[in-house]
Amino acid sequence: MPVKVSVGFRTLTACAAAVIVLWGTRQLSAIVAPAFLALTLTIAVSPLRDRLRGWAAAFVPLAVILLALCALGAAMVVSVARFVALVPRYADQYRRLLSSVGTALRDLGVDQSQIRNALSGIDPDRIVRAAQSLLSGFAGTVSAVVVTILVLYGMSLDAVVFRRTTGALVAQRPDLVTALRGFARDTCSYLVVCTVFGLIVAVLDTAVLALLGVPLPLLWGLLSFITNYIPNVGFVIGLVPPAVLALLDSGVATMVWVVVAYCVLNFVIQSVIQPKFAGQSAHLSVTVTMLSLFVWTWALGALGAILAVPLSSFARAVLLDADPATAWASPLVTGTDPGHKR
Repeated sequence: MPVKVSVGFRTLTACAAAVIVLWGTRQLSAIVAPAFLALTLTIAVSPLRDRLRGWAAAFVPLAVILLALCALGAAMVVSVARFVALVPRYADQYRRLLSSVGTALRDLGVDQSQIRNALSGIDPDRIVRAAQSLLSGFAGTVSAVVVTILVLYGMSLDAVVFRRTTGALVAQRPDLVTALRGFARDTCSYLVVCTVFGLIVAVLDTAVLALLGVPLPLLWGLLSFITNYIPNVGFVIGLVPPAVLALLDSGVATMVWVVVAYCVLNFVIQSVIQPKFAGQSAHLSVTVTMLSLFVWTWALGALGAILAVPLSSFARAVLLDADPATAWASPLVTGTDPGHKR
């Protein structure tokens, strides 16, 4: 006589398994993160691959990805190098700012010893050292880049025959094939949405910062573009550096204008308009998207924050959509009507 297992026990077992898998993912983050980045980039150029034949279907999309990565990497290195050269100019302003903060706190009745303890760990020279370590840290990403390129090369070759392979599996595993195709389609749509909105935000931010006279507007525009792939809180991460630099360079008024401009442009576009399109394209609810950011950042670091939505979309496809026994839970993750057809 078969033993009936309660839903609660199955749920508890699934949660325990998820914790183990996430812990293992964190231990292997140096491999998992670049590999999934390669998968995401391979999916991103799938529309181009579908229009090509023969060897061109494998190597042209690969060349497009590599050129885009090289251009982005070169822009980041040049921008950060300029930032490293610029930062030492603001060491005196930074010290005066800390002194004025200490004076304001003392006027509010805060104990002077507490002020010294709070400000003692804030060394203005650390800004310079942090900027220099960031530039030198690019060398530490060589291993991740090598892993990404190697996996990307293999996936680009395999992607040519993947469609035929999945087509042959339709009769045997229709739910799995449908889930994988849905994941690829959703990921491609999500990347298109984030890229379009990211370009819009980057252009607007760069123009505003240039008009306000904030140094290195192109760097902060590039930062806005990259952080646009981080759901919900990306604009806050992109706001802090230019706002602080505006404060040091031109004073409080310019910093306030930067904050206002970012709140109007970035918050409205990235946190109000874009999530509606991004959530619909990835088929993840707002709550799941936010939780995904925390979970995958913990497991994979900064790259996990950027890939949080595709990673969760992949987990949903494999763990829920691919199995008829668990497909009922998919609407709880997507936040859609159970009768809705994608």
